[in-house]
Amino acid sequence: MPDATAVTAAVLDDLREEGGALDLLVAGLSAHAWAAPTPAEGWTVAHQIAHLNWTDDVALTAATEPGAFAAEVEKALAAPGTFVHEAAEEAVTALTPEALLVEWRQGRDRLQEALRAAPAAARLPWYGPPMSVASMATARLMETWAHGQDVADALGVTRKPTARLRHVARIGVRARDYAYLVRGLQPPAEPFRVELRSEDGVLTVHGPEDAPQRVTGPLLDFCLLVTQRAHRDDLAVEAVGPDAGQWLDIAQAFAGPAGPGRPPKAGR
Repeated sequence: MPDATAVTAAVLDDLREEGGALDLLVAGLSAHAWAAPTPAEGWTVAHQIAHLNWTDDVALTAATEPGAFAAEVEKALAAPGTFVHEAAEEAVTALTPEALLVEWRQGRDRLQEALRAAPAAARLPWYGPPMSVASMATARLMETWAHGQDVADALGVTRKPTARLRHVARIGVRARDYAYLVRGLQPPAEPFRVELRSEDGVLTVHGPEDAPQRVTGPLLDFCLLVTQRAHRDDLAVEAVGPDAGQWLDIAQAFAGPAGPGRPPKAGR
């Protein structure tokens, strides 16, 4: 079994690279481009970066001040439909794009330091179930990639998939039961088999080989599905079995209320 500290360090290395890739995408943008609308209703490119900055900050609080993080959970419970948007809007209103970029960079560095200093066996509180340090880093990578996709879509940029997508897929698979529970549904008792192939032919697998309920398809498409960045009808992800089919309709890799997802592309 791999050493937990080494596993955590590897995920944190990938988190740093994912943040750096998105940083390169936004660093040279004009004020007009920062204000470009993204697929998330009411959110510009600046809102997306402000949200990542905010979630990095609350993740830092979860890792270093669990008691203070409990107050953040109370805020979320008091306004489940608006607290995320309000945090992003406040930052966009208060900061120039240049200042926001500086804050986001500094926040990423602080979170890296805190997670690397935390014991690998620690359990960190979050809006969903508590997470290990490696899982927290994976969740931050997933969200950085997903909101980076919103930015790329707004700018008309096609990003090259990387091996880091395996982290996004893993958290999507592990969040299967959560996607049911957050909708008041009973999760299936049996595990699913998930087989995903990257653009360079590398196969990522989860679940028992003989599971009758199966999901297959491109790794990128599955990641777009579980982060709700594309509609199932626009993706080449396939299900065998009714339970697997239902999961693909509700899958989400993120904590919080069930998301509305994206509509299918026009003409589908």
